[in-house]
Amino acid sequence: MADHIKIHKADGTWVVRAGGAVLGESGNALELHEGAAPPVIYFPREDFAMAFLSPSDRTSTCPHKGKATYYTIEAKSGPIKDAVWSYETPIDGMERIAGHLAFYTDRVTVEQV
Repeated sequence: MADHIKIHKADGTWVVRAGGAVLGESGNALELHEGAAPPVIYFPREDFAMAFLSPSDRTSTCPHKGKATYYTIEAKSGPIKDAVWSYETPIDGMERIAGHLAFYTDRVTVEQV
């Protein structure tokens, strides 16, 4: 694992809201700290309404985490394109985030409740 990345269980319960709906809530979220960047909350898929997400064609690669796939949120107010990413098979040392979902906080609300 890259020395500048730290992953631990996020304290408390976290929720994601988009387009007026709660998409998911979890007491099992992970918090990832990468260097000086703001922490990112990763949610287990089983705590999400996956019916609101549709796979995107977009992918990206992080040298420290691996290949990310993206999802568009199908919100009542309209699609929120590529608002979600996931590392299905991250590189060695990042296995804890495999299959978890992370969200762009400028497109949805991610908060501790």
